[in-house]
Amino acid sequence: MSTAKDLIDEQIDKVADEILSLSDKLQRPIVVAIDGGSGAGKSTIAQQIGVKLQAVTIPLDDFFSADIPDYKWDDFSIAEKMEKVFDWKKVRTFAIEPLRRREQAKWFAFDFLAGLQSDGTYPLQKEETVRNPSNIIILEGAYSSSQFLSDLLDLTILIDVSIEERHRRLSLRDDLDFSEKWHQRWDTTEANYFEKIRPKTSFDLVIEV
Repeated sequence: MSTAKDLIDEQIDKVADEILSLSDKLQRPIVVAIDGGSGAGKSTIAQQIGVKLQAVTIPLDDFFSADIPDYKWDDFSIAEKMEKVFDWKKVRTFAIEPLRRREQAKWFAFDFLAGLQSDGTYPLQKEETVRNPSNIIILEGAYSSSQFLSDLLDLTILIDVSIEERHRRLSLRDDLDFSEKWHQRWDTTEANYFEKIRPKTSFDLVIEV
């Protein structure tokens, strides 16, 4: 009898085959967005697919807008949070566009582990992140299929997990105070994105976990 893990692995294998087929068809570097809510397991699945296909992976979280003071996020509307959460220009110019040209990509990533600075902003990592070209480019993160990057994407994939399960995973992973603050700040924005901007039916492929 197949286990839940077996069923998920089967879905991942099918998605990997679809990506490889598109890559062979287009004969150029393709960009694949792996999207989903917080706690959906995007990074884990992106890594699995990346290993299978020898893809290069871009973590969208690396481009979080570290220069915006933490307290300011609560002043923004849902639309403003979507527009400001990542430095979309840097994602394009430092990561996706060079890799699409088969050039090396370099950027300084957001450093969450360093903690907040005195002005409420976060620092960037001191060591540069470097990614070498590949025929398959995976952009992994919530909102990776958004309108800010849609012209660069060849395939969009949703990791579909119930909100209850995602919250359970986050509660095990994150500090309680941080988790509560995160939900208060971002749950409404995520819900708006996945219900109105990129509903499940708008994705090319869906992996149900």
